[in-house]
Amino acid sequence: MNLSDFREDYRQGALDSAGLDANPLAQFESWFRQATGETAQSRWRKIGIALYKLWSALGNHRPADINAMTLATVDASGKPSTRTVLLKGVDARGFLFFTNYDSRKGRELAANPNAALTFFWPDLERQVCVAGTVAKLPAAESETYFRSRPRGSRLAAWASEQSQPVPDRAALEARWRELETTFAADIPLPPNWGGFVLKPERIEFWQGRPSRLHDRFSYTLEADGFWKRERLSP
Repeated sequence: MNLSDFREDYRQGALDSAGLDANPLAQFESWFRQATGETAQSRWRKIGIALYKLWSALGNHRPADINAMTLATVDASGKPSTRTVLLKGVDARGFLFFTNYDSRKGRELAANPNAALTFFWPDLERQVCVAGTVAKLPAAESETYFRSRPRGSRLAAWASEQSQPVPDRAALEARWRELETTFAADIPLPPNWGGFVLKPERIEFWQGRPSRLHDRFSYTLEADGFWKRERLSP
């Protein structure tokens, strides 16, 4: 399979130092709002987004999850693995997500808390790369989020022994139905399920530019608690 002709010349925007926030978490939130379409945009851009959403609806194309991120972890022997998870919050502590602590990513993070995230927003020709260390969220915070999930998703958290072999889908669905009866009313937080927060030590913002001369800015957390910002060669 020859992919040499799969090319894209990026022309959606530019990035310069003057336009960046001194705090990379604030800069991330700004880009995230733009990705969701919350912030003010040009008239033609709004029209383009509206037409894209209409095309998606008519063609039954589900738009990408804006909060989807690639999470990279390593196991105890240093072998890496990646998967896509959903960002569920960002605050002064860092980036929040939830999972089964006994899953492969949960076990790997327990063995080695170093992790990395990548967000990619193709419509804006942007990506954000984050690296740092993770810690578990307090149980009370995990429970608050868990109870905000739809009932079916809460049952699935109990039914799935995430990352473990399962005989077939029928067995998985049978377990889900069994738990639906067991937890006819309240569904408690599973003891092996909860949140993580990734505390960033490095955040990079990438804006696609023509002729592969992309704009890249890296923030690195220094010992004094301030962020060092540098432009990187593409």
